Amino acid sequence: MNKAQLVEAVAEQLGGRKAAAEAVDAVLDTMVRAVVAGDRVSVTGFGTFEKVERSARFARNPQTGEKVKVKKTSVPRFRPGQGFKDLVSGSKKLPKEGPSVKKAPKGSLTPGKSGVAATPAAKRAATKRAATAAAAAAPAKKAAAKKATTTAAAKKTTATATKKTAAAAKKATTTAAAKKTTATAKKATATAKKTAPAKKTATRKTTARKTSAK
Repeated sequence: MNKAQLVEAVAEQLGGRKAAAEAVDAVLDTMVRAVVAGDRVSVTGFGTFEKVERSARFARNPQTGEKVKVKKTSVPRFRPGQGFKDLVSGSKKLPKEGPSVKKAPKGSLTPGKSGVAATPAAKRAATKRAATAAAAAAPAKKAAAKKATTTAAAKKTTATATKKTAAAAKKATTTAAAKKTTATAKKATATAKKTAPAKKTATRKTTARKTSAK
């Protein structure tokens, strides 16, 4: 039976070839995507689809007998369920009508929710995905930390420059005030010097007048 014949068989039960084709395509696409992602799809009574990793190994070319190295790869694997095995072996009779296997409970087609412990391959795939995500997030965290450090350094430099500017302004103001005070003092001293001789002359004139009067 090929895919077209499968669609025709499903159409007899659903009553429409278009709906049957869409249903078959949707089921197959969902299963393939789940297995490629490293998840396991388990259908009660039918079987389990999963991704299995094969390590690098040596094999022989069946035509030449030459020893060749086979790279590490991943392959899909299907393990038939017990109900499927019993029907094929003949230990159970195939029902004339209705589903040949038990109906899958709600949520059994959801990848990773079959209720069976994950296989080592699935665990390795999940670990690999987590490591890849962490490696991808590391540069972003490093860039954020570097940016924060640069911003803190810039703020510190700005604060230092502001303090230096304020200190320079304060020093300039103090120097100007000191210069102004010195100039005022010098001016007062000069005025005092000019006034002193005049007073002395006036005193001499008064003394001379008193002497003449006598």
